[in-house]
Amino acid sequence: MTDQPAPAPVRLVAPVSGEVVALADVPDQVFAEEIVGPGLAIEPRSATGGTDTVVQAPVDGTIGSLYPHAFAIETDDERTVLVHLGIDTVTLRGEGFELHVASGDQVTAGQHLITWDPDAVAAAGMSTVCVVIALQGDPADVDRVAEPGQQVSRGDEIARWR
Repeated sequence: MTDQPAPAPVRLVAPVSGEVVALADVPDQVFAEEIVGPGLAIEPRSATGGTDTVVQAPVDGTIGSLYPHAFAIETDDERTVLVHLGIDTVTLRGEGFELHVASGDQVTAGQHLITWDPDAVAAAGMSTVCVVIALQGDPADVDRVAEPGQQVSRGDEIARWR
């Protein structure tokens, strides 16, 4: 029996620009306690101080689950990365979100997937924090490159999933 080589690390890039937030500080127990997997969050802000309305793919892969407020991308080596835009935003029923892709589409890291209105989310009394999760990943296999409090721009490397 031969040993299979370990898959190459998956490089995760920031889907939005803003300030990195620790998952433990996200106001949702499922994310904060890493129940669905390890990762980090970003409070969206543009370089000019406003909110960032563009959401890009954090990895190359295939769009699996797709909702106005959340999506999952499966990589070629069958790892899934989840991005959730805001907390409790499912209750907005798509209001303030515009999809630019469909389930099953092949995407590349940095590709524009969704346009959204974080200011409208905040006006509705919801958190605008964007969560990026290595779905069902082992926390020991995810190396965070970006740290809480750090400012990141869309496309900046934020983590590696070994």
